[in-house]
Amino acid sequence: MPRGGRDKILERTDGTDRRCIATGESQPRNGLIRFVAGPDGVLVPDLAEKLPGRGVWVSATADAVMLAASKGLFSRGLKQKIEVSPVLVDSIEGLLLKRLVNAMSMARKSGIAVCGFERTKEALWSGKTRLLFAAADGAEDGKSKLRGLAESARIVSVLTSVELGLAFGRDFVIHAALLNGGATSRTIREARRLEGFRSLA
Repeated sequence: MPRGGRDKILERTDGTDRRCIATGESQPRNGLIRFVAGPDGVLVPDLAEKLPGRGVWVSATADAVMLAASKGLFSRGLKQKIEVSPVLVDSIEGLLLKRLVNAMSMARKSGIAVCGFERTKEALWSGKTRLLFAAADGAEDGKSKLRGLAESARIVSVLTSVELGLAFGRDFVIHAALLNGGATSRTIREARRLEGFRSLA
């Protein structure tokens, strides 16, 4: 899967910062992932941030998670011996993909996400587009034409055409636009976090 540079689509929505145990930097929780210890001492990513108990936060990038694991920072932060799955990063990526597809699907059902070249172009012309989704495996000529209309909209190429299609109940989708609405903030966050697991360091 193509993995390009990261678009900065992090938005501060609640003013609450958390410190990443891997980098030591504080940042809005929207760009972080919370982890807790399961009953058996196995590390659990709490992507919905609803699990009880002590939690630690790590920047939503594969590099930060691997660094925290390799240096034993999860055990230190959670104050107990923690077992970290060898496929933790891949597992998180899969979970984040499901969350983003679900968020996009909800946005579509609420009428604030559209797909297809013409409908996406119309959305961009309206000036209300927050995110422009361009399938990572889509043709560059079509994506370039829409990028020229994006203006203030953020461009996201974190999904393949098949993955983007899942959100719209289609076999594949190359172009999609997300407008302002109730599901916008969640979709932006999930796109931002998944991007951290599909980008080159």
